[in-house]
Amino acid sequence: MKLNPRMILTASVALLVCTLAIPSVGLADKKRIVFGGGPAGGTFQIVANSIQTYEPVKESKDYRVKAQSSAGSVENLRKVNAGRMQFGVVYSGHVYLGRAGKLKNDGKKYEDVLAVANLYGAPAQLVVHKDSGITGVKDLEGKKVGVGNAGSGAFANCELFFTHLGVWDKIERNAMGYNDAANAFGNHQLDAFWLFTATPSGAVMMAAQTNAIDLVDLDQDATESGFYEKYPYFTRTQISKETYKGVDRDVASFQGSALWVANAKVPDEIVYDLLSKLYTKEGLDYMASQKETFKDMSEETAIKGIVTPLHPGAERFWKEKGLLNQPLWTESP
Repeated sequence: MKLNPRMILTASVALLVCTLAIPSVGLADKKRIVFGGGPAGGTFQIVANSIQTYEPVKESKDYRVKAQSSAGSVENLRKVNAGRMQFGVVYSGHVYLGRAGKLKNDGKKYEDVLAVANLYGAPAQLVVHKDSGITGVKDLEGKKVGVGNAGSGAFANCELFFTHLGVWDKIERNAMGYNDAANAFGNHQLDAFWLFTATPSGAVMMAAQTNAIDLVDLDQDATESGFYEKYPYFTRTQISKETYKGVDRDVASFQGSALWVANAKVPDEIVYDLLSKLYTKEGLDYMASQKETFKDMSEETAIKGIVTPLHPGAERFWKEKGLLNQPLWTESP
């Protein structure tokens, strides 16, 4: 039988429809997992991107991880709690306060956000001009200060600390990202700028190239004001003198833990499987290759700084590693 053009076209369309109706092998059966990171280029986003692109994770037959950018810690907390993200990076303090319904201007209790692992420590850093005479937070009264992006963990922790010290309403606050703050600082449009991130920070390094900078000892203010007693999820740390050009001494500060968190409804086996893939020599080497900050990731540090409940999948994993001999967490005040 001779086929005319109309018959050929009809057969082609039918074949195309049938082809499209058949799902791609494996892809349709995979559970989509959204991992909340942070602003583009920031450490939070690098965490999410790195986990998404790690080959053993990509090869999973059961799930696929999709990194999603966000404003940062507080947004991730809210979206993970609501189930709009399955995983995210959130500062331990925001998990702690959110669980108790004590976030600034937000009394909601975020109880469906559970810890998976402590990724790295994020020190508070307050950058000033070397000849500014600013040696403590209270010296900032009447000054122009970069306080981080609104909605970010940096902003929230700056507000918390400065409010605790009674200076939040006595400074000229400028909500902006780190790079923008470094540029404004370099042009003497800011007297100081605040960061809450792993060291070394590219923004501080940039500021130090064109300005004589110094860092303020934040541990002294924290200790004398009872900050650690009121907010037990912060711990003392120090920024070593070789970290930034022009800062020729070790500077005491405090830090929060950047936590990998999960929604309570994420299946235990997915949390367990992801941890099993990442907390191997190969997985940790891969993470360290993505950013210097991740060189501190290890089994030994993975549950330090966690003061809120673990996801059951994570609890099982860390118990099998012999790291959970007693409960890590206490109820928030």
